[in-house]
Amino acid sequence: MAETVYIPSLKTDGEIPAYVARPAGTPKAAIIVIPEIFGVNPGIRQKADKWAQQGYLAVAPDIFWRFAPGVELNPDVETELQEAFGYFQQYDPTDGVYDIESTIKWIRAQGVSKVGCAGYCLGGRLAYMAAARTDIDASVGYYGVMIDQMLDEAHHIANPLMLHIAGADHFVLPEAQAAIHAGLDDHPKVTLHDYPGLDHGFAAEMGDRRNEEGAQLADSRTVAFLETNLA
Repeated sequence: MAETVYIPSLKTDGEIPAYVARPAGTPKAAIIVIPEIFGVNPGIRQKADKWAQQGYLAVAPDIFWRFAPGVELNPDVETELQEAFGYFQQYDPTDGVYDIESTIKWIRAQGVSKVGCAGYCLGGRLAYMAAARTDIDASVGYYGVMIDQMLDEAHHIANPLMLHIAGADHFVLPEAQAAIHAGLDDHPKVTLHDYPGLDHGFAAEMGDRRNEEGAQLADSRTVAFLETNLA
């Protein structure tokens, strides 16, 4: 069962629209699906639906709700890709952390105590920030952008974090990837996986960016990681 809910923002600046997919029975835990820069589009909803099919309460908050509520973009359409880049420039990731924290609080108020997240692109960055700034139980980031510029927050990470790094990511260049490894390889709570030759967006549910083999490998690792850490 899927629906749209409105989650009160902890910033008290409105309500966060979120796509919610519910499992058939009692949720074993919850997963926050943090979108890319393309909104809660069909691919993000499909990811949420898949988590619900596995027994999780899945919640995908609209991270652009303050200035582009309800936007859904297709990264394979150039004009929509450029529109998404514009929203990325407007976006304040600190607001995103408030939104994730608000979503965690809302989920726990539903009676689901264990909460994890899986974020993609900008959402991957927010997954890292959530691990450092909230009490989320486990976090996964796919090809998160600008994490190399936030490594000074790593010492705040108290719960498990997994990052999937696309080796040929044209937004996260080799120097940034090297910095992420240098800053996080020895962190006891962090697991890093590299995908040589794969580009940004390789685990998208649909469209030109998807690499089937890479997506299946990363997703299988994510499922096992969250299954273990949200038990």
